[in-house]
Amino acid sequence: MTTSSNESNLKKNKIFKYLIPSLVGIVIGLCGYILYLSKAHSYLSDDPKACVNCHIMEPEYATWLHSSHGRNTVCNDCHVPHDNVFRKYYFKANDGLRHATMFTFRMEPQVIKMHAPGQKVVQENCIRCHSTLVSEVRLGKVTAPMAHADNGKLCWDCHREVPHSRVRGLNAAPSSPVPIIDDMGENTPQWIQDLVKDKK
Repeated sequence: MTTSSNESNLKKNKIFKYLIPSLVGIVIGLCGYILYLSKAHSYLSDDPKACVNCHIMEPEYATWLHSSHGRNTVCNDCHVPHDNVFRKYYFKANDGLRHATMFTFRMEPQVIKMHAPGQKVVQENCIRCHSTLVSEVRLGKVTAPMAHADNGKLCWDCHREVPHSRVRGLNAAPSSPVPIIDDMGENTPQWIQDLVKDKK
């Protein structure tokens, strides 16, 4: 009797010996594949083309590209903190996770608006880049919380057209050129490549 129980224990141990590493390998493989499909590596860069990995951002990309800011800045110059590297990458990770969750579960709004932490960062960066202008006009440094408490205005309250003009939804810039086949080595489906070649 003890021989059969030892044999069954050995069989169970063999199953677990191969089953657990196999499951761990499958989970790691799926996670890696999801990271590859979502182009997660592109978000570590400052390349603006990473912002149009999600089609919903195409109007924002197109309007930025054709603005005065398109010649001198990239998306992260305005939308990411620059006071220290830890805050920068924490903000990018937090905001990226929020965006990925919204786009994955189709929770994105028809009209994209910045949430409060994003407004704070953009306001900081407006002042950082245009500090000479702000001090010359003697407006003082109005922070986003101050503006929300009616103690001043956010820069884009007056400068509404900078740098995204008036993006009002998914169809705000339907014919604007955005990078379809980009330099990041992504695999664009062949039918899209053929369509682009036919239009040229």
